[in-house]
Amino acid sequence: MIVKELSRNMLTILGPTASGKTRLAVALARKYGGEIISADSRQVFRGMDIGSGKDLHEYGPVPYHLIDILDAGGEFSVFEFQRRFHDAVADISSRQAVPVLCGGSGMYLDAALRGYQMIEVPNNDSLRSELATKSDAELTEELLRLKPGLHNSTDLLERERTIRAIEIACGALKIAAANAPQPPVLAVVIGIQWEREALRQRITNRLKERLENGLIEEVEFLHAGGIAWERLDYYGLEYRYVGSYLRGVMNRNDLFQRLNSAIHNFAKKQGNWFRRMERHGVAINWIDGSGDQFAQAEAIINKKIDLNLIYLTRLNHY
Repeated sequence: MIVKELSRNMLTILGPTASGKTRLAVALARKYGGEIISADSRQVFRGMDIGSGKDLHEYGPVPYHLIDILDAGGEFSVFEFQRRFHDAVADISSRQAVPVLCGGSGMYLDAALRGYQMIEVPNNDSLRSELATKSDAELTEELLRLKPGLHNSTDLLERERTIRAIEIACGALKIAAANAPQPPVLAVVIGIQWEREALRQRITNRLKERLENGLIEEVEFLHAGGIAWERLDYYGLEYRYVGSYLRGVMNRNDLFQRLNSAIHNFAKKQGNWFRRMERHGVAINWIDGSGDQFAQAEAIINKKIDLNLIYLTRLNHY
């Protein structure tokens, strides 16, 4: 047995849509006594199952987090994700289980893995009233006082942008003072990659399966429950295109062709984001999706254990 000594070690499984992330994450969670954290902005909503690709039938007894925690119709930001992610990691680690982050949303994964501080600063009307009496030169001086190492000089080109930049800087200082920094998360990151044509075929086959197994009915049900078409558009490709079909904007064949093409393009964007993460220091250990994914992932994990980069409780908990 290799006992976990650090409290915030984590496995991460990432890859483009239809790459097999959930299945691999579940298999690794079963092997290493883990609990899955979803890195997806739509899986947090109840009733959005098929379009968001929850695949809950694959989880079995493996616990999961950030899935089905909010009613559909609301919003979920990357700021809220980051806060809930750290809470989930702390909760899982307190039981000496292994957090297994799983997803394909580059922004969410990046927020979790690189640990940069994301602060959502609301409008401050009293501060804006105070700043409105100052000259442009005084505003510039104030911003440079708050941010002496300012690199984004475009904030100084327009009065409104300068005021907002001051507002953000003041809000960030207050929030940072009130909140202790999050402890670091040490992650072994495993990425699944497929040959392009093979991935395209997987995406197409999965879309056909979802359309045949209730995707249209799911969107119809959500709208009947009071969620406006415009709000469904906000939830991404599947909900946007199926919503257009249900409104009579396109026929069934157009729905499939256009949605299929859009998902292929989305997969390309995911790949671009993963490469961006690598350029910013995230070490992604890539495995071949067409091979034995579990064996490849386990070999990577064992190597990291040998290098003392991660400590896992190697027990078949589930």
